[in-house]
Amino acid sequence: MLGMIKNSLFGSVDSWPCQVLSKGGKEELTYEERTYEGGKFATVEVTDKPIDEALKEAMPKILKYIGGSNDKGVGMGMTVPVSFAVFPREDGCLQKKIKVWFRIPNQFQADTPIPTDKSIELEERESITVYSKQYGGYAKEADYVSQAAQLRSALEGTANYQTDFYFCAGYDPPMKPYGRRNEVWLVKK
Repeated sequence: MLGMIKNSLFGSVDSWPCQVLSKGGKEELTYEERTYEGGKFATVEVTDKPIDEALKEAMPKILKYIGGSNDKGVGMGMTVPVSFAVFPREDGCLQKKIKVWFRIPNQFQADTPIPTDKSIELEERESITVYSKQYGGYAKEADYVSQAAQLRSALEGTANYQTDFYFCAGYDPPMKPYGRRNEVWLVKK
């Protein structure tokens, strides 16, 4: 636990490598099209719980892993953003299922520590191209649904993207009260 706290407060922070391909907008809404580099990811899936509750279960597991609960006992630092896939129903509300995707920091991509928690899986992921909308505050399920609906509306008729899931991304530690950055990502087909 001490390693987790030390890592989140004082650890290094990598940025998930990405490239902005274009910027767009509709009325007051702006968005970016970006490509994010692939690599190794630590993932945790939680089902049968509301999104906010599922995140409270999954995120501490990831933080413990990167804080030293791994076979090497090493704190790895953070990579931002931390993203998680959500799965919308036909009515736009979210299913009781999330999958958190934490990109392993660059220096550990080649020799990735193995999680001691068996609910954490290591996965190789290809690069992805997303349409991204940014917003602030402490995001909750209603925000994800609302922001994704706004982005879908802005892209209507101009973009082809996955409809069976989308990503929510956060850039800030929980103790940062102001200037928070969150995003929703629709994955380009």
